[in-house]
Order: sequence, then C-alpha cells, then structure tokens
Amino acid sequence: MDIQLGVVRGIQYGLIAKPDTFAPQTKELGAGLVRVFFYWSQLEPEPGRHDWSAVDAVLDQVDDGTELWFTLGASSPWGSTRSTDLLPASPPVDPAAYAATLRALVEHCRGRVRYWQCENEPCIALFWAGTAADYVAHLTSFHQAVKSADPDATVVLGGCPPGVFPAPDEPDGEREFFLQVIEEGRDAYDVFDIHLYGDPYLIPRTIEDVRAAVGDKPVVAGEYNGPLPLQYPEVFEHLTEVFAAGGVQPWHRLTVEDLHEGRLTTEPVRAAMKRLYDRMAELPPTLQMFMTGCPEELEALRHRLNADDLVIRNMLALSCGIRLTVCWQLGPDEPTAPDPYNFLQLLFSKFQLMAFEGDTMSVRHPCADAFAELSSRLAGAEDVRRVEVPGRPDAYVFELVGTGVEVAWLRPSTPGPPALVWNGTALRSRPQYGYAHRS
Repeated sequence: MDIQLGVVRGIQYGLIAKPDTFAPQTKELGAGLVRVFFYWSQLEPEPGRHDWSAVDAVLDQVDDGTELWFTLGASSPWGSTRSTDLLPASPPVDPAAYAATLRALVEHCRGRVRYWQCENEPCIALFWAGTAADYVAHLTSFHQAVKSADPDATVVLGGCPPGVFPAPDEPDGEREFFLQVIEEGRDAYDVFDIHLYGDPYLIPRTIEDVRAAVGDKPVVAGEYNGPLPLQYPEVFEHLTEVFAAGGVQPWHRLTVEDLHEGRLTTEPVRAAMKRLYDRMAELPPTLQMFMTGCPEELEALRHRLNADDLVIRNMLALSCGIRLTVCWQLGPDEPTAPDPYNFLQLLFSKFQLMAFEGDTMSVRHPCADAFAELSSRLAGAEDVRRVEVPGRPDAYVFELVGTGVEVAWLRPSTPGPPALVWNGTALRSRPQYGYAHRS
C-alpha cells in the first residue's frame, strides 16, 4: 500500500447543515482520501424510504483520484434501540432492516467507496449505547451486508480512541471492550483504525501494542491531531471547577435539535466555563491559546504548534509502518461560530485545517499549509525510515525513502514550547521541524 494522507470532513455531512463543497479544497491540500460520516437517520428517515442526497453530494464532487471512507452510525429515531437522530448509535431493533439499508447504500456506491466503517469509537458511551457483545453482533451483520453488495470493499473496525493502546497501568473498560471485539469479531473486519491523539511520542509504543493485539490485520490512523490542552500539565488546576461540574461526562443522548438549539453541555458546565473565560487573561498561555478570542499572539502560536504537530505525528506514524493517516478535520461542520462555553469545543474546535469565509470553506490555516507541503514531500516516497543519530536521542531524523528528502527536529526537553516570551513564560514561535535534501 502506498503512503497516503487523508482528511476527515467532520462529524456529520448533510445532517446538521446542507451538503457543502469540499473536494476542490482537499485536492489543493494533496489529500488522497476523505472520510465522511453519515447516520441511519438521514439515510432512511422513514422505514423503507431511502435518501441518498447527501451521499450523492459527495459522489458527485469527488473524482477517481480521491478515495472515500464512509463511517456509518446506526442512529435512528425509529430503528435503533436508543432513539436519536445523531448520538449515540445503538443496536438496531431489527438488524435485518438496517442490513437491508446498508446493502442498498453500498450497491448505490459500488466501486466508488473503498472503506466502510462500522461506527466510531464504540467503546465510548457518547458514540455507542451497547455492550462489546452488541457491537460484535452489529459488526458481523455490517460486514456481511457490505461484502454481499461489494466484495471488493474494505470493512473498518470502529475507531479506537487514545488511551486504549498502549496498555494502561490500571484496569480499563475501554481496553477490555476493544480486546473482546478484536477477539470475537476477528473475521468481521479487514482493517483496524487507531486514533492518534495525545502525546505524539507515544505513537511507536501505541502502534506496537495494537499490532500485538490484532496480528496481521492492517492498521490505519483514521484520526489524529494535536496538541490538546490536556497535554500541558499546568492547565489542570485551572479546569478543576469544569471537571467537577461534569465537563468531560458524555451526553445520554445528542440530537440534531440539540445542536441547533445550543444544548451541547449542562448548565453547571456552562457556568464553570463562563467563569473560566472571565479570567482568561490570568490563565497560562498554554490554556489561553485554545480559547475562543484569545490574544492574537497566542492564536498564532497555537497555529504554529499545530503545524509542527501535524508533521511530527505523521513522521512517527509512517515510520512505524502506517500507510494511511487521516487528519481530523478539514473544517467546521457549518459556518456558524463554535460555542465557547462547551468544554468539548475547548478541546477540539481548533483542530481544523480550514475555516469558512461566508458560506465557502476557503481560509487555510497554517496547519493546512503544513499538510500540503508534507503531502508534496511524500509524493513518490517508498517508505519513511528513522535515521538514528548517535548520542542524540533528542534528534529525530526521518528519511523519505526514494525522494532524497529528510525531515528533522529536536525533541524539547520539556513539553512547553521555547522561544516566545508571554507573561513571563517562554514559548516557541518558529517551526520545530525542517526539510532538507540529502547530498
């Protein structure tokens, strides 16, 4: 398999907002694959009535030079055991009815969509309201339906979130969920999807541990990005009140109406987030830079760190044999501004390669430029190989085999980024990595 960089369009397409145009943007970035999310509620709004309009909006704009990966959520107001049109997905009341819709969809897309994924991060309650055994049964039916409609299609196991691999120090329910699925559903998927967030330098250990669990199954990285606010230890004491209010607790149910009405978090969490914003100027810069409306210098810094992270994370993953990485995410799901008092927005809303200008996604962030350059540099690369530098474990040098290009950086001794001083804290403002041609 050739090295390929892809992007995730977003958490939904055509469900919350009308389908938009994204193919020209992904082409300009050099992305060879786009991952798109759909839900049963939009594909079959009423029993027996299929609606492929959002799917066709994707098929009509993507040419044969871009591969497609569809992630499907079994969320339905009428067909799933936990009634909702968005999240969490749950086992179908009538598995045969869901399988029939899935077969019809795959037949409709036959030959155009390479990857079909059964749910996303199903070990997390926000995304899957069922047990591991429920998911294995669902996956098995999913695999049979996809393969019967398109034998050449590839079935992807629901994405595995960070923290499951490498093995945590304490017993972990999410890890046990995935180990059960890997064992009992081994014949019901073709590819394992690992999501590479968190400390990028854990990526080699993560991939090694995944491979020990899945054996000879191919492994891809269906999501990645960074840094996250929680990678900086100094931010935790300032988020104590938000955590106490339940900031990271999943919703029992999330609907499209909830999104439109702004009901993305509880009132106690919103109140705690408002108080956090009231004292933004007093917070560490490593927390401020993730907040909406932070000082321009810190916004620019976060963009620079994000661009660094994109290259670093890819080099570490590709040098471990991963051949497909998919960046979260291309841009916002819709042009409206994010809710700053939603804690998940603080964590993830700035993970975007592009932004809207009016109704068109046309503004490229620095991470988009880093993505495009990396894609260009990787063109024709046969492999990515780390080059050891004797006596310098902090030196990370990677050869893009077959291109004559090397990528290199020095790993900081501390997680903080040095060079720009902000309120007495030293931060990095220049690129951490660099490209060079071997002489």
